[in-house]
Amino acid sequence: MCGIIGINSNKPVSGTIINSLKKLEYRGYDSAGIATLSSGQINEVKSEGRVDNLEKNSLVQNMNGTIGIGHVRWATHGLPNSINAHPHSSQNVSVVHNGIIENSTLLKKFLVGKGHKFKSQTDTEVIVHLITENLKTEDIVNSIKKTLKALHGSFALGIIFKDHPDLIIGARRGSPLAVGYGPNENYLGSDSYALKSMTNKITYLNDGEFCVIKKDHVEFFDEEGVKVNKKVLELSSEEKKYDKGDYKHFMAKEIEEQPTTLKNGIKEYLDNSNNDINIYNFPWKVNEISSITLIGCGTAYHSCLMAKYWFEELTSLDVNIDIASEFRYRKNRFKSDTLYVFVSQSGETADTYAALDLCNRNNMKTCSVVNVIESSIARDSKFVLPIHCGTEIGVASTKAFVGQMLILYILALKLGLMRKDIEKEIFLEKLKDLKKLPELVKETLLTDNKIQTISSTFNEAKGSMFLGRGFSYPIALEGALKLKELSYIHAEGYPAGEMKHGPLALIEEGMPVVVLAPRDNYYKKTISNMQEVIARGAKVLLITNKSKDEIVSENIWETIEVETANDDLLPFLLTIPLQKLAYYSALKKGYDIDKPRNLAKSVTVE
Repeated sequence: MCGIIGINSNKPVSGTIINSLKKLEYRGYDSAGIATLSSGQINEVKSEGRVDNLEKNSLVQNMNGTIGIGHVRWATHGLPNSINAHPHSSQNVSVVHNGIIENSTLLKKFLVGKGHKFKSQTDTEVIVHLITENLKTEDIVNSIKKTLKALHGSFALGIIFKDHPDLIIGARRGSPLAVGYGPNENYLGSDSYALKSMTNKITYLNDGEFCVIKKDHVEFFDEEGVKVNKKVLELSSEEKKYDKGDYKHFMAKEIEEQPTTLKNGIKEYLDNSNNDINIYNFPWKVNEISSITLIGCGTAYHSCLMAKYWFEELTSLDVNIDIASEFRYRKNRFKSDTLYVFVSQSGETADTYAALDLCNRNNMKTCSVVNVIESSIARDSKFVLPIHCGTEIGVASTKAFVGQMLILYILALKLGLMRKDIEKEIFLEKLKDLKKLPELVKETLLTDNKIQTISSTFNEAKGSMFLGRGFSYPIALEGALKLKELSYIHAEGYPAGEMKHGPLALIEEGMPVVVLAPRDNYYKKTISNMQEVIARGAKVLLITNKSKDEIVSENIWETIEVETANDDLLPFLLTIPLQKLAYYSALKKGYDIDKPRNLAKSVTVE
């Protein structure tokens, strides 16, 4: 959420900043803005809504400054309008900011007492006035150092100055920030994806660091203002164009790309010549690990919950899962024999990163499952397992969720074999089944037409429920989340056996209920729970797998059958119709599917 771009060049930068902001749109935002220096003054233009609105503004089209900053904002303090959009500027200073300033109210009171006048409702504007105040008595580096020490909370900052027209300041605490290098120009960005269109040479700021970016060189400082040397990383120079192709939305494309996601992951991790899983660089001995804790937020948390079942099934490890936003506020009893696994699509999820940082400060074994290997979580983990799913633009995760589940399943299998918790013959059989998974998902994607018809019923209801047992329970949670994210329909996921302990009171005539009941060990029990729901008047959509056996139930509204696989792999197949149900529900309502309201792809604030 929120995105920063800064460019210091010898040619006009407004067009490049706008193009870079478009690359940050996938993060989720509600307003955008740009500021450049020209003719001895700060020129600022902001707009509510999409970057397209900003680009069409004639003031932007006439900007000719060679140094500038841009921002896409996801509202935290203040309404999403042009006044609260970034940049925020005084006569001398302009700032873009990702994060939250927790002591902004106290700082604002102090600054108002000094005669400063505020225009917005944001926490960010205090940074502008604080720097302006400090510049009265300090040089540029000391004014920044003094300002950063006064700020409580998280931030990534891009700052330009009327009286210093040759530089941009970048600063980081908590929120990610990177510097890019080019010929006769240098860049600042919150996201390497946006910088990659301009350069493949990047340096990441560590927590507490700030930098001074000039056209021909960059200097880095620690929080005390002491110069530090930084490595320049060379990223892949390939600029991969990722567009919708013939699809109406990125999410539609990403749903259909899931067989490829699985193929890529299997290809990366399965060693066909030795019939093994290729995690040879695992840095710990298996006898050093007796428990595993899986940590994530949202969809990533659901993949962790799914993995809990696999680790319990395939290993003798004690398994715990944690919602990242709760983890660091609990009294954790860290144990040296626990492996902490952090799951995040972006690798920048603030709550997940904070949990990782806490584990690192306690010298724990840390492993990350991420899609962006240059991300903060990947860089700061002691071991990284990339999911190799490629760029995911849709805010509501689909192929990244499947990729996360795949890697966690592969890790569970490998640890089960290494610990001798499963026999080699069973391991080999499961590998054989796993190789068939991409084709099974491809076949399951053909359930399209029936789901399109069914989706209308969910749109007409005031709410819905998703039920599952065992391996199907985490998928029920994820299905409900997808419907909430995209269609803004109230939906809840429950363990099917919990219905009679309260949630059954919500069932009324005509309410749509999704029941996940594959032909696994839980099938008969789930069907029994389903009958309880039908008896209260619910319209049940049963999702099961293909079988020669008849379904032992009556009065089912609709049935969707996915392909058949071993029990471990059925969750991958059950996921597909739920993703499509959410997609088509939102499509019929005419909602912005790739950018749902109030949500962001990369959640970089707590």
